[in-house]
Amino acid sequence: MNKFIGAHLSAAGGVDNVPQRAAEIGANAFALFTKNQRQWAAKPLTEETINRFKLECRKYDFLPEQILPHDSYLINLGAPEQDKLAKSREAFVDEMARCEQLGLTLLNFHPGSHLKKIAEDVCLDRIAESINIAHRRIPNVVAVIENTAGQGTNLGWRFEHLAHIIDKVEDKSRVGVCIDTCHTFTAGYDLRTKQACHSTFSEFDRVVGMHYLRAMHLNDSKIALGDRVDRHQSLGKGEIGWACFEYIMQDERFDSIPLILETIEPEIWADEIQQLRRFAIKR
Repeated sequence: MNKFIGAHLSAAGGVDNVPQRAAEIGANAFALFTKNQRQWAAKPLTEETINRFKLECRKYDFLPEQILPHDSYLINLGAPEQDKLAKSREAFVDEMARCEQLGLTLLNFHPGSHLKKIAEDVCLDRIAESINIAHRRIPNVVAVIENTAGQGTNLGWRFEHLAHIIDKVEDKSRVGVCIDTCHTFTAGYDLRTKQACHSTFSEFDRVVGMHYLRAMHLNDSKIALGDRVDRHQSLGKGEIGWACFEYIMQDERFDSIPLILETIEPEIWADEIQQLRRFAIKR
């Protein structure tokens, strides 16, 4: 088994505290925000914090490919207004720079929203160009596009949206996808049975390509199939059920990428991780 399973953990007190928190719940992967996700500006990372983060990652055996940083929720890389687009692009470059400083190679982000002010295709093109701008300024970090539930005017809920963005990114080696199971399900792709999972991931492979899958968020859903609302639930307690997560654990296509819980009961993350590992052992 080569499954990297963890959770999105608090960086309270500093990012250098996260590796230990991940180890304490039995994780061999983790996600984090490298700055406050609800603020535009943040103090630069200090040399001391950077060095201690790297030291803690080595101490608990976390490699960059097991770690999934997430950018600020404020960023809209497809923003219709030029001033907000410029601000978002600058903030995204800063997020990438912080990843590079910490020795991390992935940056997970929500693609963007058209806000009913520009056409979908124009918005998708802007998102791709935003990625290209960031790539030109920051080396090495991979832009990992998270699929969305399709709530409001958010794009990225159709696999075709993800394919459109990737097609316009110049450096294909530095772009990938993070599939969130809750978002996928509420966007209309069934995951309730192993056969449904097979069909959905075959569709993803046909439209986008499984080779672009760089991470996953493992979440059950409070919301029914296709209702396009983002409400996570603990594994096995929602509309998706356990079959999806057993399928993922037993399929080698999901090996060696961060598989991150964002479920709603942090107190049982350790139990959820153990259950996922039990599924993987059955393979």
